[in-house]
Amino acid sequence: MIRGVIFDLDGVIADTERLQWAAYRDVLLGFGVDVGIEEYRRHWIRDGFGPEYACRTYALPIDPDELRVRKAARYEGMLRDGIAPCPGAVAALARLHRTHRVGLATNTARVEVGFILAHLGVAPFFHATVAREDYARAKPAPDAYLAAAAALGFSPTECAVIEDTERGMRAALAAGARVVAVPNALTFDNDFTGAACRLGHLDELTPELLEALG
Repeated sequence: MIRGVIFDLDGVIADTERLQWAAYRDVLLGFGVDVGIEEYRRHWIRDGFGPEYACRTYALPIDPDELRVRKAARYEGMLRDGIAPCPGAVAALARLHRTHRVGLATNTARVEVGFILAHLGVAPFFHATVAREDYARAKPAPDAYLAAAAALGFSPTECAVIEDTERGMRAALAAGARVVAVPNALTFDNDFTGAACRLGHLDELTPELLEALG
C-alpha cells in the first residue's frame, strides 16, 4: 500500500530547469563557452554531472564546485525575478495532501528550496522536505529518497516517487520506491524503463491511481 508520495522539485513542481540552464550558460559564457539547451539537457538533466562535464570538456580554469557556486549566485537572482509552477503541480499537491503524507526530495540547496516553495505557495502541502544538504550522495544514488521516506516515517516500499528524469527514477528505484514518471519537454526521451507508470500530465496523478499501483 502506498502511504507516502515523494516529489522531485525541478521539472516536476517548479518550472526551473530553463532558469538553471540560463544561470550556467551565463557563467560559462565568461569562459567563452556557449552551452545550448540540448547540451544542457543531456549532460546536466539526464546525466546529472554537468559541471564535471563542462570543466572536463572545455578545460575550464575552475573546478566543478566553483562552477556550481558561481551558477548559484546567478540562479538566485533569476529565481527572484519569478518562478512558475509546472502544469498541474499545485492542484496535484493539494489533492494528494488530503490522502497521503507528501514529501520532497531534491538535489537543490535548501535555501533555494525554501524560496521556491514559498514563492509558489505550496510549502504547507509538504510533510517533509529533503534538500541537498540532507544526504550524502546526489541522484542517481538512492540517498535522497531514502532520507525522504524516513522523514515521512515510512519505508521506501510504502512510497511512490514522482520524477521527470531517468536519473531521478534510477535513484528512487534503487531506494526501493515505486516511480510515477511525468516527463516534460526536456526529458521526454529519457529511458523510464522500470517506472510503475508514465503520465502525460500531473492531472492524471490521483489517489485512485496510487491505490491501483499499491
